[in-house]
Amino acid sequence: MTQPERVTANGIDFAYLDAGPADGPLALCLHGFPDHAPTWEPLMPELAAAGYHAVAPWMRGYAPTGLAPNGNYQTGSLALDAIALADALAADGEAVLIGHDWGAGAAYTAVAHAPERFRKLVTLAVPHFAALGGHLLKPAQLKRSWYIFFFQSPLADIAVPIDDYAVIDTLWRDWSPGYNPDPAFMRALKDTFSAPGCLDAAIGYYRATFGTTPSDPELTDVQAKGGGEIPVPTLYLHGVDDGCLGIEGVVDDELAPFFPAGLEIERVPGAGHFLHLERPDVVTPRIVGFLGG
Repeated sequence: MTQPERVTANGIDFAYLDAGPADGPLALCLHGFPDHAPTWEPLMPELAAAGYHAVAPWMRGYAPTGLAPNGNYQTGSLALDAIALADALAADGEAVLIGHDWGAGAAYTAVAHAPERFRKLVTLAVPHFAALGGHLLKPAQLKRSWYIFFFQSPLADIAVPIDDYAVIDTLWRDWSPGYNPDPAFMRALKDTFSAPGCLDAAIGYYRATFGTTPSDPELTDVQAKGGGEIPVPTLYLHGVDDGCLGIEGVVDDELAPFFPAGLEIERVPGAGHFLHLERPDVVTPRIVGFLGG
């Protein structure tokens, strides 16, 4: 892995990986949980070859990016981070946004809040919030989502690091059945979570969303945008074998009304939650083709 670059945006010191011409249009790639910036390394060279300046930051709280100075890990803050990163790295130039898992949630909210900032949107593994809400309460999905409820408990802070973060291995195995991630990648990922404050921050995303920690009233308007219309052309990809969020939650008729500028949906066979790593042969050309050169 190359040495990360750094930039300050929205009051946080971000570390990021990049590829491609610095003066090319920005392709900002946001990772999810439990993951980090190197998850985008298979995609970034292809974006660079298409002329993009591909940038993959470690999200707020994920080392080597700094912790949130106010301890806030709401989706609204993640969205403002994305907008600030685009402004810092692209100035007034063109930008597209790519998000997986939590990165997808941040991306929906960022684009809805600042549609003039981003030309196109690509999201993976987490559908639009408005369509997702009812699906989360169905019995099959509640069973998959045990970790969300577990993370609301202080026991999670003790249990997750046990046996060299065995919980992370379990989530990857359950969410992407049959996929064996590179051991060096997983070692680096666990080292990220071992950094001071990182585990608390990563779990803090879930606690902020589900009400265990208080929300910031100044983020109310931004936060609400994530459940509204997405006014830029969007590509959504979901692994057929996703063990985190079931494919049955991806219903075209439910999603389409929230994307007035157009929505393309790709169901990727032979892939689970980390579909961009499992099936780069399908996912990478689909993303690059949708974004255009």
